[in-house]
Amino acid sequence: MGHTRLGNLPKSTRWRQVVDLIENDRANVGQIASITMDAAESGLQQAAKDQGLIQTFWLLTQIALASRENDFVAGLKGAGLKVSSQPTLFDLLAAFSDCVDSKIRHWGGRTDFGEIASLSAQETLSQILASHSRSLFGTPADDLRDALRSYSSPNQFGSLAHNFFSSFLSRYLKYFLSRELSNHVGAGKRFSNLNAHTEFNATLDLHCRQISRIVQSFSGSWYSKTEFETGITPEKARDFVYVALKKLRSELHLERDNREA
Repeated sequence: MGHTRLGNLPKSTRWRQVVDLIENDRANVGQIASITMDAAESGLQQAAKDQGLIQTFWLLTQIALASRENDFVAGLKGAGLKVSSQPTLFDLLAAFSDCVDSKIRHWGGRTDFGEIASLSAQETLSQILASHSRSLFGTPADDLRDALRSYSSPNQFGSLAHNFFSSFLSRYLKYFLSRELSNHVGAGKRFSNLNAHTEFNATLDLHCRQISRIVQSFSGSWYSKTEFETGITPEKARDFVYVALKKLRSELHLERDNREA
């Protein structure tokens, strides 16, 4: 994943606490997620300044806004996406990745945060568009635009932002947890088999979705107000990312404190 900037948590005292919880069969996913966030919080604070993450989120807003334009393809190209006159979902995802790379190249290239953000954005776009049609990989640009347009309203943009930050949070936590979880698969261990390990990851995904609802609750109003007043610039996207990540950290800490009370 690009140039690693996420630290070396396995040597830290807090990471030892994560390992201890994984070894404890009574500890649930929420507890493990919270203590992992404690151990990884300094990295998440850095993420708020990462240009890869900021540019990725900004580009998501621009795709949503482009779907409102009479000339959808021109709107995508105006945001920096190099697409054909009849882009498919696959074309859009490829252009998205290339566009983020080109925008952050002068910042020193994509970081781990940027890689996680790019994968999260592509997962988000794939999920929300596939839910509208199973044939989007080959449908005309108008169908792609119509599917995206349904997420361009304030309320639905909140859903898009929720999906993105949920995926980002899950991938971020798994970045660290994956180093340890595989050591606990087998007879007499936390995960008796690979299916149990897979189930844990699925539960972690669901937990991150629940935590990330806080982002959905304010992103729609931010999206509408910002576009109306000043337009959504990369600088405005940076400010939003900072607040969103701060709220995610607070939600995980609140959940931990409630459990310990």
